[in-house]
Amino acid sequence: MAYRIRRVDYYYATLLDEPGEGYKLLTRLAELGINLLAFTGVPIGPSRTQLTVFPGDSRKLESAAKNAGLALDGPHPALLVQGDDELRFQWRDGRCGKFWLRLVRETRGLRAGRAVTGGVTPDPSKPVSGTLDLSN
Repeated sequence: MAYRIRRVDYYYATLLDEPGEGYKLLTRLAELGINLLAFTGVPIGPSRTQLTVFPGDSRKLESAAKNAGLALDGPHPALLVQGDDELRFQWRDGRCGKFWLRLVRETRGLRAGRAVTGGVTPDPSKPVSGTLDLSN
């Protein structure tokens, strides 16, 4: 079960909470040639949404956003965990919690986190393992 943890940057934009606003921003970033590793969208009040983007190349995003007049807040530091199809977390067997505890201990504290997964349910007999490399 292979996985990789690396340091990345994230940026966020506050948008009107209207259908299609997130799509417009994501489409604009794609038109500018920005590769996103991940993104999330969360409502923040009755009329606003915060869209958080994790670019593959922070400098490219900053330059493109500035030239396009896009208002982004960042960069902010984050850890991105990526793995193969065997890296799946399930709350019921506690593996996600154990993994989070390991990150907290090895990084001396984390403030927030999100877990997103897809695919098949993992074999619970296989332990979560890998190397924590924070040098990047």
